[in-house]
Amino acid sequence: MQRSRERALVALVLLNVALQVFDGVATYVGLHCGLGEANPVVASVVARLGAAPGLVLIKLEACAWLLVLWSLRQSWLAGPALAASAAVYAACSLGPWTLALARLI
Repeated sequence: MQRSRERALVALVLLNVALQVFDGVATYVGLHCGLGEANPVVASVVARLGAAPGLVLIKLEACAWLLVLWSLRQSWLAGPALAASAAVYAACSLGPWTLALARLI
C-alpha cells in the first residue's frame, strides 16, 4: 500500500512539474505575442527582470515548493496539497493559456 501511495505522489509531482513547464512556456509565448500576465507577482518579476529570466526564477521557485511538498510526503496532507496545486494550475493556467494562444493561430 505504501509503495502505491508513493507512486501516486511521484505522479502528482511530475504532473505539477509538467504544468509549471507548460505555464512558463505559455506565459513566455503569450507575452511575446502581446498578451498580458494576470498574476501580479509574476508580472512584477517579469517587469523587473525580463520575460525569460523572470519566468525561470518564478518557475524554479514553484518547483522548489514542489520539492518541499515531496520532502513532506509522509504527511497525509502531501497528496491533497499536490492534487490541489495541479488542479489550480490546470484551471488558472492550462485552460486560459490554451484558449488564449489558440485564438492567436
